Amino acid sequence: MDNQMLVTIGVAVVAVVLLAAWLLMRRRRTSLLRSRFGPEYDSVVRSTGTSAKAEEALEARQRRVEAFALRPLSREDAEEFARSWKSVQARFVDDPQGAVIDADRLIGDVMRARGYPVESPDRRLEDLSVEHAHVVNHYRSGRDIVVRHEQGAGTTEDLRQAMVHFRALFDELADATRPSVRRAS
Repeated sequence: MDNQMLVTIGVAVVAVVLLAAWLLMRRRRTSLLRSRFGPEYDSVVRSTGTSAKAEEALEARQRRVEAFALRPLSREDAEEFARSWKSVQARFVDDPQGAVIDADRLIGDVMRARGYPVESPDRRLEDLSVEHAHVVNHYRSGRDIVVRHEQGAGTTEDLRQAMVHFRALFDELADATRPSVRRAS
């Protein structure tokens, strides 16, 4: 073998090793994001069209949320929010639509108290998906029901389902014993 052939083989081996390393890093990145975001990962893949675009979007969410000063609620705040939730829930019998709207508003109040910005419902959902991926679909489902009901396409049973969805998220957000846990990315 001459030197040119050895150089060509060497370049090919280096290229294969680099490709394998790149593929391994991509697979690890995908695995970490799937683990962190759960069903939200698949939802973002569907909405963006590719896993590469979805992973970029999810990593952007992570970076944005890491800049927030998230904090757990004090025990006193958690107790006050729990009392407010019970009041909202009790009003459901007489005013289902008003109770659901107030439940959504109360979730925003809890988020604000925890350090989340709450200007946009869509942004709320994205922000929540970083630290609360396993319950964010409850918020999405509850918000969808509220929007449908505002358009006149909802029933009292739909509103009851919205309360159930909002309750799952509320319980997690208002838990004073649950710190905001940052996972390694």
